[in-house]
Amino acid sequence: MSNKTAKVYMHGILAGKFIQDETGYHFNYSEEYLNREGVEPISLTIPLQKAPHHSLTMLPFFDGLIPEGWMLDIAVKNWKLDPRDRMGLLLLCCKDTIGAVSIEPDID
Repeated sequence: MSNKTAKVYMHGILAGKFIQDETGYHFNYSEEYLNREGVEPISLTIPLQKAPHHSLTMLPFFDGLIPEGWMLDIAVKNWKLDPRDRMGLLLLCCKDTIGAVSIEPDID
């Protein structure tokens, strides 16, 4: 499995990176974001902290951003994705989400 990395933005400001690798899923707030005045967590389930958030499965907050139902069917069909590839779906479908958080592939 190759690593997949997403940049996570909160109100258009880079909040951190979400990574899928062979050990699971990891979200890390950027130091710059944590040092900003008045920032808020991307989710109540992912509090502001310097230590990374780890999980063997996709963190529920990020999984909840992925479309469901007929919207998911369209994404899977158009991009020929495996519906079980949650990180791939997140990277392709969640750039312009409803709400404060947006996701972009990290291709740096």
